[in-house]
Amino acid sequence: MRSQEQRSSSSCAACKLMKRRCTSDCLLAPYFQADEPKKYAKVHKVFGASNVTKILNEVPKSQRQDAVDSLVFEAEERLKDPVYGCIGAITSLQDKMFQLQHDLAVAKARLARCSTRTSYVSCSTTSPFMMLDGEFGMSSFDDFVVDQGGLTTEFYQCPFP
Repeated sequence: MRSQEQRSSSSCAACKLMKRRCTSDCLLAPYFQADEPKKYAKVHKVFGASNVTKILNEVPKSQRQDAVDSLVFEAEERLKDPVYGCIGAITSLQDKMFQLQHDLAVAKARLARCSTRTSYVSCSTTSPFMMLDGEFGMSSFDDFVVDQGGLTTEFYQCPFP
């Protein structure tokens, strides 16, 4: 006599990896389709099948896809960097964000200096900030202060001759 559980036409990636029969009420089937076996393999390697099942059972159905996406991201990052995992990726992105904020502050400071200097009619071409082609140049970035958050807090203006 056959089992009363209906078998789907194709097993999900989780059931294929664990070599078990995929049923119609398989918890993992909606999130790990058969055409993405590597997705579940990474999650299984890092978290294990029982932990993934426990996590999904505790999460409301409306948030399960987000939970699976998070698990996949965390597993991929943990496999790339076994020591820091996703924290390493987040830290790297934060460092890039602070550097970009700093670069933006530098660009705004340059723009403010240029617009301030071009508004003065008596600006001399012998000024140390003038280049031969008539555009303003900056020899250093010592004219502004950048705080830890990457935001410019104070500008120092050099007097015009």
